[in-house]
Amino acid sequence: MGNVAVIDVRMLAAADGLGTNVRDEELTGLLARVAGGDLGALGPIYDACAAELFAIAHWRTGSAADAADCVQDVFVRLASSPSVIAGVRHARRYLITMAHRAAIDRLRARRPGVPLADEPFLEAPLFDPARALDASRAAEGLREVPAAQREAIYLHHFAELPFREIGRVTGVPTFTAASRYRLGMAKLRKLMGGAR
Repeated sequence: MGNVAVIDVRMLAAADGLGTNVRDEELTGLLARVAGGDLGALGPIYDACAAELFAIAHWRTGSAADAADCVQDVFVRLASSPSVIAGVRHARRYLITMAHRAAIDRLRARRPGVPLADEPFLEAPLFDPARALDASRAAEGLREVPAAQREAIYLHHFAELPFREIGRVTGVPTFTAASRYRLGMAKLRKLMGGAR
């Protein structure tokens, strides 16, 4: 599938963080090393976070090429301005915010009205065809959810951000972030035939 982000549909029910064994405290320590001039720490940060940063940028831009560029932008910024990250306390949230902002910058540079790519938002693991239909239905439903609500769903479920952090990342009040999430989930459940 090339650069398409493959996201397990089970993550709608229970996100599993970074998908690696790297905890936020370790990432924060790695960022502190970069801030101190140790650019060698960028490698472990990339290994731990690149897939997640790509996924959020792809989710936001709808373009695998733009998402790859966003990840590169994040690491170029980290390498070129290490002193800026000296006081970061929550590395994962900081990196997600950087990827989100890079994606927004890409979208602003595009012509208005460029449609999302036809690539799916969610895919089931190849070895589990029973969940493939659910993943397909969820992906189609997510296409029908407004972009701001879809983004709130992603940030809450996949990036595991609380609504306060979602508000900071997207530049809206906490209440608005929570409302977008709840409205998006209600629409998604309705589209998928759920009664909850």
